[in-house]
Amino acid sequence: MTRKQTRAGTYTDDRLPVSRRQFVGTAAATGAALGLSDLTSATNAEAVPSAGITEWGDPVTLGNGDARTFTTVTPSGTPKYHGLLVERAALEGLPSAEDLANSGDDAYTDKYGPTGESVVIHHKWSQEFFVPFPATAATPVTFLGLNWNPGGHPPDGVWTEPHFDIHFHMLPAETVDAITGPAAPSYDLPDRYVPDGYARGPVVDERVITDMGEHMVDPTVPEMNGGTFSNTLVWGAYDPDGDGTARLTFVEPMITRAYLRAHSGTDRRRIAQPETYATSGVYPTAYAVRDVPERDAIAITIEEFEGFCGDD
Repeated sequence: MTRKQTRAGTYTDDRLPVSRRQFVGTAAATGAALGLSDLTSATNAEAVPSAGITEWGDPVTLGNGDARTFTTVTPSGTPKYHGLLVERAALEGLPSAEDLANSGDDAYTDKYGPTGESVVIHHKWSQEFFVPFPATAATPVTFLGLNWNPGGHPPDGVWTEPHFDIHFHMLPAETVDAITGPAAPSYDLPDRYVPDGYARGPVVDERVITDMGEHMVDPTVPEMNGGTFSNTLVWGAYDPDGDGTARLTFVEPMITRAYLRAHSGTDRRRIAQPETYATSGVYPTAYAVRDVPERDAIAITIEEFEGFCGDD
């Protein structure tokens, strides 16, 4: 028996001989999590980050607080979470676009450093961090690209709210660092690699963004249809080998500061999957935003890792 993902984000059993996705195993899944739909809130079933099996990255300074990457892997080697823990204090005192534009040489000069770099991304000022994840061997995830966008970014009227881009990258940092844009993609992305329900169509023509890659979005999200932007998942792709064929290279929760300030409980949503990946491996099938009151913080995680057959 195989399983296929429905458009609503839940799962159904299917006895057809070929499923849309080919599983090579389930790395970490719970029945309760798989039952949650795209917009469901739930109470924390366990403490996250998990004590005793979580490794931490070095903190970076964000606003009036800190943010830290973490990786949680069970003693058996099963990946549970890659995440970013953001202190609630970090949501206050964040630099404005004017602050970033006028920062000079004494602040925001190193994306690999603790205060990040002031850069123009998507034609807008952004505070950018490249932050390693500890213990990533169990998954393709390599590092976190974190951007604070005080004036949002294009398209106008869609993603122009102050927000964070939280990129879970699957390429080496030096490869992502060499990506330039904004530009239209100049490579092919096979349909089998495009996540279910996502579109490559030109939300904006310049979909390849500096230090990131090509962005794809689900066109049914509220902000694409006259609604409010609060919490959206973006998939990313790039051609790192220059051979003319791209593959999926990052998954990106894009979340407004207003949403994080008001958030409580746990909001877990599905990550749409492609028919297949370019490389076999263990990939996340859900992401979550959790209030962590004991740390006065919020955790943004990718989770529910499952094994997929790839084209390799």
